[in-house]
Amino acid sequence: MSPRLDSMDVRILDILQEDVTTPIGTIAERIGSSKTVVWRRIQRLTDKGVIRHRVAILDHRKIGAGVMVFAFIKMARHNRDVLPRFIDDISGYPQVVECHTLMGHMDFLLKILVADIEEYEHFVWQKISQIDGVQEINSSISMSQPVYTTRLTPRATTADADSD
Repeated sequence: MSPRLDSMDVRILDILQEDVTTPIGTIAERIGSSKTVVWRRIQRLTDKGVIRHRVAILDHRKIGAGVMVFAFIKMARHNRDVLPRFIDDISGYPQVVECHTLMGHMDFLLKILVADIEEYEHFVWQKISQIDGVQEINSSISMSQPVYTTRLTPRATTADADSD
């Protein structure tokens, strides 16, 4: 069940997504509330898992990972332990920055960041293809990223009269 959000929660989340380092006092001023209320709400949103992490978002190209690849993985088997074992295995590779479980023809979509095509080729041959149960790997290389955001649009799910 999703935590209940009111319009104040939504405004706080919007400000934090803009800049997570915004001081609580500044947030309180911007939304017309007190520091204590804002602090309590941020704590509640964190405790409820609405705020998952507070991070710096890096430009992958400027840290030596200039090639983004989307790899579609089809598994040969779907018995109870093969899929979780695949997830455990790929979770240990820093090149894999996202893993999505899919419905349809393919089982997983991986977002992989590497320095160059040679590194990706090595990664496929020496790592992904060696994982038990991997049947097929189809790759697409991202040429550009014209739209990129981590910003989500939270929606109020309750009346504004909720207590802090």
